[in-house]
Amino acid sequence: MARSGVQYEDVQRAIDVLMARDESPSVQKVREVLGTGSFTTISDHLREWRTRREENRDVPPPRGMPGALQELAEGLWQKAQESANESLIHYRVEADRRVEEAEARIAEARRQAEDAEQRESALAAHLATTGQRLEDRNTALARAESQREQLDEAARRLETRHAELEGLLERIRSEMAQQASEHQQALENLEARQRERLAREEQRHESAEARLMGLLDEARQERLAGEKAAAEREKQAGARLERLEQQLMEARGQLAEEEKRQRETDWARRQAETLADTRQHEQALLQARIDEQKRMLEEQTHRLRDLEQQLHHCLWQTPATHGREEKEREEENTENDEGPAAAEPSETT
Repeated sequence: MARSGVQYEDVQRAIDVLMARDESPSVQKVREVLGTGSFTTISDHLREWRTRREENRDVPPPRGMPGALQELAEGLWQKAQESANESLIHYRVEADRRVEEAEARIAEARRQAEDAEQRESALAAHLATTGQRLEDRNTALARAESQREQLDEAARRLETRHAELEGLLERIRSEMAQQASEHQQALENLEARQRERLAREEQRHESAEARLMGLLDEARQERLAGEKAAAEREKQAGARLERLEQQLMEARGQLAEEEKRQRETDWARRQAETLADTRQHEQALLQARIDEQKRMLEEQTHRLRDLEQQLHHCLWQTPATHGREEKEREEENTENDEGPAAAEPSETT
């Protein structure tokens, strides 16, 4: 049933325009004349127009002529009609079969087009999902890259701190060596002074031996006190050195941990890049499949148009052939009728 929009009268006017141009009407040409309308609606109206035209061909001629001539014409018309109908049966059956085959092909083409559209929609949805997943992977890769940069920055800070600790340790060791040298120099100076004093005292008076011994004891005590103070300073410096070495070991452990995290981050980044390349390859394959489906759909559309043109050509060629055959039969019958009519007056005379 035809849909609302383009009416039968519009299609009939378009057919009249085409007939005035000596062009056989078809769905495509009618639609070009109208400039609108679906192919299904125009095809239904065109089929109705052809049906009405076939019905009008069976209408008998008017009766405004003599009875004998009218009776003879009606007999000839009846015979011609029967002969034409008998000869048209085969063509009508063949045309109906071709129409059914064309309609079946059209239905199959439409079904294939709908399947192609559904597959294209599914592929588009899959492509959108893949694009979203690829975007998520890119976002994760960007986050991993940002984390790697932060880890690199932390590693650089740890390396800087490690260098500072190494420098501090070196300065402490230098200070301790300098303090030990100064302490040794002070002891040597003290012993030298004591020896000088002892020598002066021995030279000055032997009676001052007891005093000298006291001085020696005092010097020994001062020396012991200095050695004890130096040992205490050396002990404090050793404890400080141990703390610094402990801090250095902790810094090295943190640096090793940061390097391990950086290696893990690099591995995750390489995995994400590999996955992104795979997604891009899949996207290219999906786009190629979509292009192939579109190409097949266009080929099916062209084949459908060719079938419609062949169908219209067959439908229009058959009536024209039968019209010429009917005209030839009428001319032969007219010649046969004129022969007996001319012979009758001669017999009367």
